[in-house]
Amino acid sequence: MSKVYVKTMTRGRDRLVAVCDESILGETLEGGRVPFKVSEGFYKGTLSDVEEAIAAMRQATICNLVGKIIVEAAIECDLVHERAVIYFGDIPHAQIVKF
Repeated sequence: MSKVYVKTMTRGRDRLVAVCDESILGETLEGGRVPFKVSEGFYKGTLSDVEEAIAAMRQATICNLVGKIIVEAAIECDLVHERAVIYFGDIPHAQIVKF
């Protein structure tokens, strides 16, 4: 089964969940307007199954997602609309903000 890194941060009333595919942690993604660094400082949390990541995302007020595995899973679970996804080359990135 595919793994993703899940990092949860709480600031006041907001809970931010950052998730990236295991295979792209530390990479710099090209192909967008600017390069995008999948930084270990921001994304490296607990190595988890996709189902655990989705559960954490459901509890979040803000989500930052990068990678084919997690973005596709978020679309399948109706957490992200496919038209809200941007790409760095062939790597998708999405953000979720809940009010």
